[in-house]
Amino acid sequence: MARIAVMGAGTGAMAAAARLAVAGHRVVVYERTDTYGGGVRRLERDGFGFDTGPGLLTLPAVYRDLFVKTGKEALEDRVELVQVDPSARHLFADGTEAALPNASRAGVVAALDEALGGGAGGRWGDFLVRAREAWDRTRRPLLEEPLWPDWQVLRDKEPYPAVPHKRLLRTRRASTLAEIGAWELRDPRLTALLAGYALAYGVDPATAPASAAVLPYMEHAFGTWYVRGGIRELARAVYERCLARRVEFVFGAEITRVLLDDGRAAGVELADGTVAEADFVVGAEPWRLGGLVAGTPYGPGAVAPEPEDRFPGRMVVCLALRGAREPGAAHRTVVHSADPEGELDLFRHGTPPGLPTVRVDRPDDPALRPDDAHESMVLTSTVPAATRYDWGAPGVADAFAERMITAAERAVPGLRERILWREVRTPLDTARETGATGGAVPPPALAAPRGALHPANSTAIPGLFAVGGWSHPGGGLPHAGMSGALVSGLIVEGPDFRGSQ
Repeated sequence: MARIAVMGAGTGAMAAAARLAVAGHRVVVYERTDTYGGGVRRLERDGFGFDTGPGLLTLPAVYRDLFVKTGKEALEDRVELVQVDPSARHLFADGTEAALPNASRAGVVAALDEALGGGAGGRWGDFLVRAREAWDRTRRPLLEEPLWPDWQVLRDKEPYPAVPHKRLLRTRRASTLAEIGAWELRDPRLTALLAGYALAYGVDPATAPASAAVLPYMEHAFGTWYVRGGIRELARAVYERCLARRVEFVFGAEITRVLLDDGRAAGVELADGTVAEADFVVGAEPWRLGGLVAGTPYGPGAVAPEPEDRFPGRMVVCLALRGAREPGAAHRTVVHSADPEGELDLFRHGTPPGLPTVRVDRPDDPALRPDDAHESMVLTSTVPAATRYDWGAPGVADAFAERMITAAERAVPGLRERILWREVRTPLDTARETGATGGAVPPPALAAPRGALHPANSTAIPGLFAVGGWSHPGGGLPHAGMSGALVSGLIVEGPDFRGSQ
């Protein structure tokens, strides 16, 4: 039985902890805040509840596998999963809208054809077929296996099979999401639809590789799910699974140093001077690991860490509303910006968009409202990290929240008059809760020549591993769960671990 110290109680770290405990190891999780879940938080006030992190779940199979492998118990025995339908309602800048059925390519094609006309659904359907090819080519090396020294193979070729586009005497193929929109989808509304998936993950469509087409593919292929009571309930279930497997949690405990013995990780030191010996150390933030040990933890074949605040963060506005949610309202509505070029200034210049794309979440969940005469609503937009924009300046956050509410009123007429109160959360809140510099939010790993990979789970220091959204395979709840599985496999089975079969 090995002693394992885990830095942080984020979802990926807890997923690793539960798996390692089941394998017979003694696992202690040190969390600097007073609760678990990382960025998966809930705001509660006056009988209202709000998810302040992810609002929906894709790829629930990741967590089904976790619960089966750590207790032979179904995920659905611990939380109630609801497949939302439609997966999202999209409101475009020209006033047209489309409600896309959940996990149905044929249904999505028909809905887009009816809403947008001109063969739009067929073009989107053909795009999803190509996106599936990209998924099939990248799924195992990018999501299910550790990142090996020969990871460059993922960048040698664009896995998305772009359609040849002839212009003048040249033949071109799309190599970015923006080019897919312009050359293959050929409709500003379909372009906005595609860009919206990238923006939701904090990815710039103008530079994201075409293989990022897997982002909408995952939603269409595997469905979009809501956890009854809010996504925080998923974090609670994972935490309780850890406790049931005798994982120990120490809250209010910040790790300030990783101890080494003859070049190998040998334990951690806390801010209060406490020293905890360990045979393995699992860190939740690779960039922080480099500052906690002498030298760099990144060896040959690993991806060198970059400042995490190069990625944007999220602005979240929680709205407590008087009046009932109207019957049949979509769980999620995406209100697309009328100024897509201006919106990209958040990537180019670090300034928030004047007209942001806003995701409006309206869960039909009695657990999140005081009674049926009220409604709980969450608005989310992608914005610059706090290191690139001064969200703490007087009036700045409230002014941007006003723009988000104005955009949301396109989807929910009369919204402003229904507001009882609101809570505005900026990347500064994310930074306080997760420790991420500037409150940046990690995107998933993306393969291809212009893609971005996160640091490997293994490091150059024996016994030291990285887990969570800032390490392979990147951000998002499914990817965090995959990261936990990879780290536990590397520790339990050793460096030759090749992922689940």
